[in-house]
Parts: sequence; structure tokens; C-alpha cells
Amino acid sequence: MPTPAKTTLRHIPSGVWVLGFVSMLMDISSEMVHSLLPMFMVTTLGASAFTVGMVEGLAESTALIVKVFSG
Repeated sequence: MPTPAKTTLRHIPSGVWVLGFVSMLMDISSEMVHSLLPMFMVTTLGASAFTVGMVEGLAESTALIVKVFSG
């Protein structure tokens, strides 16, 4: 006899499962890019530590300003 949790999981449409999986993959790739970008900028583009700091600071400040208006 299936448990209530298994019965509930079977009733979730396949489209919801696909969207959830795609969302998870996009989140993983976003975190990978965010963590590897400074190393790429320094090794490949030859950016200085100051430039990397400015780019990271600009990205964080933009995110915080958008949060003020979006809630």
C-alpha cells in the first residue's frame, strides 16, 4: 500500500518536474559562473584585483538596489 507522500508525488504533473529540474540546473550553472568569474578575469583577461573588486562590487550593489524596488 503506497504511503500518502508517494501518492502525492505521483499526482504532480510531469511539466512541474521538468521545470523544477531545469531550475535546479540553472541555479547550479549560475553558482558555477559566479564562483569562477574572478579567476577567469585574472588568468585569461589579465584583470587586476582592483578591477575584479569593482566588477563584483557593481554586481552586488545592482542586486541590492533592485531588491529595494522589487521587494
